[in-house]
Amino acid sequence: MTPDELLSTTRAVRKRLDLTRPVPRELIEECLRLAVQAPTGRNRQRWHFVVVTDREQRERLAAVWRAGMNQPGTPMPEEDARRAYAFPGSMERVWEGLQHLYEHIHEVPAFLIPCITGRTENASVLEQANTFGSIMPAAWSFMLAARARALGTAWLGPLRLEREGAEVLGIPYERVMQVAFVPVAYTIGTGFRPARRVPMEEVTHWDRW
Repeated sequence: MTPDELLSTTRAVRKRLDLTRPVPRELIEECLRLAVQAPTGRNRQRWHFVVVTDREQRERLAAVWRAGMNQPGTPMPEEDARRAYAFPGSMERVWEGLQHLYEHIHEVPAFLIPCITGRTENASVLEQANTFGSIMPAAWSFMLAARARALGTAWLGPLRLEREGAEVLGIPYERVMQVAFVPVAYTIGTGFRPARRVPMEEVTHWDRW
């Protein structure tokens, strides 16, 4: 797989996760070794990664995710909605995928919860950007590495009920943030195509907005 193919075909996999095939620990460790090579602000490496494969823990975490999904969400801003619904049927497929995960999330063989030390609830935009910018590249590197190894992932988080998730996992909530909830499994089939996107020309600005 070429770098361009890897970057353009790493999809959020919801309906094509193989729920019957365990993911070897060593494969997840390979992906994490690549993830921690990602850039991080001031080289502080404040990241942590919680990997969940134990069945009881997966079931408890799945229950927290489902409970959060049942809570009312924040309405999508008009501009975001316009782009999300730019392609007929695209959001319907997203909702179908989420419904599939809602019914089967406890069967996913592994979860990854990327975390970072420090909370940003009352932080400036600069501090928030520096904090999330120090963990999301690593999480994305993990997802790319997983794709290169025939594994599928989806960015589902962070958990809406973050504190409850922290209690399940023993994460020190007051000083560590969870930034995503990522199911990990082999994929059913390996053929993934580039997604339909708003044209690059519509979102690129040269020299000024």
